[in-house]
Amino acid sequence: MQTGELQASPIGKRKYGRPLLLLVGAAIVFVALALGLGLGLGLGLKHHHHAASSSTSGLPPSSNPANVSSTTATGAVQSWRRDTAEYNLDMNWDMNAAPTTRVFNLTVSEIQAAPDGVLRPVLVFNGQFPGPVIEVNRGDRVLVNVTNELANVTTVHWHGLYQNGTNWMDGTAGITQCGIPPGTSFLYNFTVDREYGTYWYHSHESTQYTDGLVGPFIVHAPEEASLRKDYDFDQIILLQDWYHDLSTALLPGYLASGNENAEPVPDNGLIQGTNFFNCSSYGADSGYNCQNNSTQATFVVAQNKRYRLRMINTGAFGEFQVSVDNHTLSVIEADATLVQPVTVNRVPIAVAQRYSVILHTNQTATNYWFRAQMNTYCFTSNNAPVLDPDVRALLTYTNTTDEPTHSADWATALELQCQDLSSSDLVPLVPEAAPSPDQTFVVDVSFQIGAYALDKAYINSTTWVPSKIPTVNQAISGLHADNSTFNANGLSSAFGPSQFVISVPEIQVIDVLVNSLDEGAHPFHLHGHKFWIMASGSSGVFDWSTYQDLNTTNPMKRDTMTIDAYGWALIRFVADNPGLWAFHCHISWHMEAGLLMQFQTRNDLMKDWTLPSDVAALCNG
Repeated sequence: MQTGELQASPIGKRKYGRPLLLLVGAAIVFVALALGLGLGLGLGLKHHHHAASSSTSGLPPSSNPANVSSTTATGAVQSWRRDTAEYNLDMNWDMNAAPTTRVFNLTVSEIQAAPDGVLRPVLVFNGQFPGPVIEVNRGDRVLVNVTNELANVTTVHWHGLYQNGTNWMDGTAGITQCGIPPGTSFLYNFTVDREYGTYWYHSHESTQYTDGLVGPFIVHAPEEASLRKDYDFDQIILLQDWYHDLSTALLPGYLASGNENAEPVPDNGLIQGTNFFNCSSYGADSGYNCQNNSTQATFVVAQNKRYRLRMINTGAFGEFQVSVDNHTLSVIEADATLVQPVTVNRVPIAVAQRYSVILHTNQTATNYWFRAQMNTYCFTSNNAPVLDPDVRALLTYTNTTDEPTHSADWATALELQCQDLSSSDLVPLVPEAAPSPDQTFVVDVSFQIGAYALDKAYINSTTWVPSKIPTVNQAISGLHADNSTFNANGLSSAFGPSQFVISVPEIQVIDVLVNSLDEGAHPFHLHGHKFWIMASGSSGVFDWSTYQDLNTTNPMKRDTMTIDAYGWALIRFVADNPGLWAFHCHISWHMEAGLLMQFQTRNDLMKDWTLPSDVAALCNG
């Protein structure tokens, strides 16, 4: 048994930041949310301004300044900052090693921290922010013991991993498990048997991951060997938007009556969990504890080397357009699908997406800006003057003595729309034809004013509310009892009015046409599967007369894609992985507003399942 390098680091009791103003009518909102969503919310008013943060990580490891990511601009040690030098992956990792069992420990707690200089409560793994890297090989058995030191329940979801045969380890509250109760531990136990590439993990309980519960998850495989000739170093880069208030304080205001499409706008953006923030953008009576002592991340590179940058958008709302001044980027991976190299100046990365790019350090040895520019077109306001959407890190060549850079951005204009890289430009490196569909479903996405006059999201006529008894628990019980409603083919009525579930009893190829009736873009993620992108559009409707002419030779395949504002997308997947699988918008606010549906697949196998006793026991608390 091999032990991974994640050590538990218990933190003390919950502490809270500045007092929060009460909402007008907060009692009504609180009661409605408590009854309807079961979120365990703190009362609070959405601050009218919103922001993000900064850290230092070296490329390559030999060039990394010791502990630079754990200090402020004045040199003060900040023990809660993770030294993101651990995000520099070992190029000597044995991807051909025989499968083994790897054991990790994650302790979830709340601390006071200031990733960008603004002190606030932050939810963390192992006492540090952001989370530690989990690194395994395909075929490995993974044991992750999660200890919950929060005052609320929590879960951990392994974003992009299939969980084939272990649906109850997917970590999705209300669907695959009940939350881990405060003061207890739960062992996630699964095997990574088919997938490899760049993934991440995060809480899937309410909006918790918005407050810091994120970390990278890397899976190696022998197929990676042929890629390594194309790069000398391998680096993880975490990107995220950042708020100066707890998400539970912002959520009631977002869902309140009259706030339709008024998602909280970030206050800042972070690269490697850090950034600078200009405290003067807040007034003296803002109530925030803000110090101008944080720093931007620094990446140290050697000249004439190639770096694989595994970029992950772990944010709640913001899309980033990533670029490096004077350096082109070659895209080689999207959502753990290897693709034929595509050279671009900028890479748009929606919430929850992952891209690997090759950066060739073939320019003059000096300093350049690494830019992750937040696309404010996606927001209902630009949050000026608080939010500076031009989030930066410093890319510095070794041995340069130049002052911090004044390098220029690419002259090409930033994209206004929040859209993915064109799926026609992304061609999977390993060809795979899309089979013909057995069934086609059409769903409409919209926002409406729902019960208690709250702003709610709908898929068709259903707004999702987490079930107190997870839907997989219900399905296993119902199938054991030969309850025919749990074995439907198509739309299921077995789970109640707040659960939109499409049931696929046996292996079938499913087409899903998603129509967005909303003015905002939506990055949709499918659990337990990847899907082919068969067609998409930014306006109008899908032309069914072209249905038989779709490209099935080698279409792009991924697990998260952006559906454009008032647009549509036709996706196809093989429903061969047994369980209950969420399909949802990954914008944290939208999921809490109910923008989630599920697929129940392989009932023929689920009927023989027995829910593990430790999973069932989570619902007894």
